[in-house]
Amino acid sequence: MSTEHVTFTADGIPLAGDLAVAADGAPAVVLTGPFTGVKEQVAGVYAARLRDRGITALAFDHRGFGESGGRRAHEDSQGKLADLRAAVSLLAAHPAVDPARVGIVGICLGGGYAVRAAAADPRLGAVVGIAGAYNSPARFSAADPGGYRAALASFLERYDEELPAVAPGGAPAAMGGDEPYAYYGTERSAAEHWENRVTYGSLHALMTFDALSAAPLLTATPLLVVHGRTDAYCAPELAAAVHAGATGPKEIRWLDAKQHIDLYDQEPYVSQAADAAADFLHRHLGAA
Repeated sequence: MSTEHVTFTADGIPLAGDLAVAADGAPAVVLTGPFTGVKEQVAGVYAARLRDRGITALAFDHRGFGESGGRRAHEDSQGKLADLRAAVSLLAAHPAVDPARVGIVGICLGGGYAVRAAAADPRLGAVVGIAGAYNSPARFSAADPGGYRAALASFLERYDEELPAVAPGGAPAAMGGDEPYAYYGTERSAAEHWENRVTYGSLHALMTFDALSAAPLLTATPLLVVHGRTDAYCAPELAAAVHAGATGPKEIRWLDAKQHIDLYDQEPYVSQAADAAADFLHRHLGAA
């Protein structure tokens, strides 16, 4: 087993990643992680766990974050999907990878991107969402139509301004509250290239990104949803909904985590999630 630093481009933007190779011809996955996250954080944790379970895994920095190029600290939904297409192309062309055995794993916000990516890219033979954010603008709006529109207007008004990604003591932040700060604001997430800032335009992107409606578009692509029974940041109801909406082979695994960030780096939850993902991927990405 080995890990190599890789570089590639999407839309002419340079992207940086770490490819953890399990073995020649092993099933392989692209990983996409939480909002503002970089490859050394949650995606890297899961890349290492999956590699140890016989899955070659690519963790990389999306445009605007970490060591990759692009507009800094800005969530670009369509751009991230382009990044994922480029990452799949990189994996498929790698000499240690069988292009017929490639899937995608997303954690937190990456769970929604993984579903959207797999719905649009038939090269992806399986998709796994872990503690996924399966955003649904239709549901956001239905809960409070006026509030939803007002929030969009406020984010557009300050589109190019920045705010902290996390902050202590209830201070304004893109990911408000003590729980995100307990991960990103402490040594738990220490990573040289992570920055505690993000644009207001990124919040507009989050509020208008539709992952849930992509579930039926997976058609026959197998889907595994792994989610905590208690999750204040990525609703278990939406995890159940994306599973219900998928039309192909599908499984859902509920974990007894008490917080969303338990599935970032805490045992036994990370091992439980990695075990479930590896078993699913080995079964659905076919024999060598």
